[in-house]
Amino acid sequence: MRALTVQPGATGKGNSIPVSVEELPDPSPGDGELLVRGLGIGICGTDREIIGGHYGWAPPGASRLVLGHESLGRVLSAPAGSAFAEGDLVAGVVRRPDPVPCGACARGEFDMCRNGEYTERGIKELDGYASELWTVETDYAVRVDARLESVGNLVEPTSVVAKAWDQVDRVGARSWFEPQRALVTGAGPIGLLAALLAKQRGLDVHVADLVKAGPKPDAVRALGAEYHSDPIGDVAAKVQPDVVIEATGVGEVVFDAMAATAPYGIVCLTGVSAAGRRLTIDAGATNRSMVLENDVVIGSVNANLRHYAAAASALAAADLDWLNRLVSRRVPLERFSEALTPEPDDIKVVLTL
Repeated sequence: MRALTVQPGATGKGNSIPVSVEELPDPSPGDGELLVRGLGIGICGTDREIIGGHYGWAPPGASRLVLGHESLGRVLSAPAGSAFAEGDLVAGVVRRPDPVPCGACARGEFDMCRNGEYTERGIKELDGYASELWTVETDYAVRVDARLESVGNLVEPTSVVAKAWDQVDRVGARSWFEPQRALVTGAGPIGLLAALLAKQRGLDVHVADLVKAGPKPDAVRALGAEYHSDPIGDVAAKVQPDVVIEATGVGEVVFDAMAATAPYGIVCLTGVSAAGRRLTIDAGATNRSMVLENDVVIGSVNANLRHYAAAASALAAADLDWLNRLVSRRVPLERFSEALTPEPDDIKVVLTL
């Protein structure tokens, strides 16, 4: 079978070619595993960071890692008595609990691993899903609605925002909490999917990004949300959101959003900021506002099994035409370099297998 592999830590300088399509042996499913025909993987910034040598670990004893964590495939064989059958569409969960395990992993909350010994398909010490065939444990597979074949790769990024909203709910439950307005910063895949889940919750949804025209503003408006391209501080001051889902990782945006929530506001950070960038902020004013208004800022990454299930349900309930807007390009495996090179109007690129 063909697979997209990378040498983690390589930069591509000189004669080094960190990413390539390789011929690998077909996998054989073990006990309790599905054999899956890969249909495609979504490409995200994490894949580009791994290829750039900034992140990623090959499996123990190997020099190369099969990429791909935003998976979609069709079941070729399933264990007798499992909840899956030949022909089912499935997505594979990315993270696996650490073997120790820590208290969180022992309770199924492996997205909150305390000791960092977790592994991740296509990222950290486990081969990913960017191959024509792959296997996955039935306990780490999620069935995808048959009508979502064209957009099923959105399950994994949707699981990330399903977790973000789950965390917001848990924080809000410390007292009475009935949010009315949500502000999403960033109109990439995570931001747009966060807005989708906010609309499904019946909230007044606002999305802020820099671009003034094109597929991102169009997708926001088609969702029934309001799009803003003004400075985030102005937008947040106008909207006074009860909840902010931050999906840019831009430091200025993070702090401007924090400064203008409604009282008892919750800001959930899902974007990862680059290190080494410095800001001048009024720390005293930020502290005063957070304390006097009972505000909360939380970080959220990855997802566990219930978040994948919530993501699959949210996508099944969504408008399929709207979801298809999010897939900008579909690129065949042999032209992987095109998929890995972002274009200005891209939202989500899918590498077809």
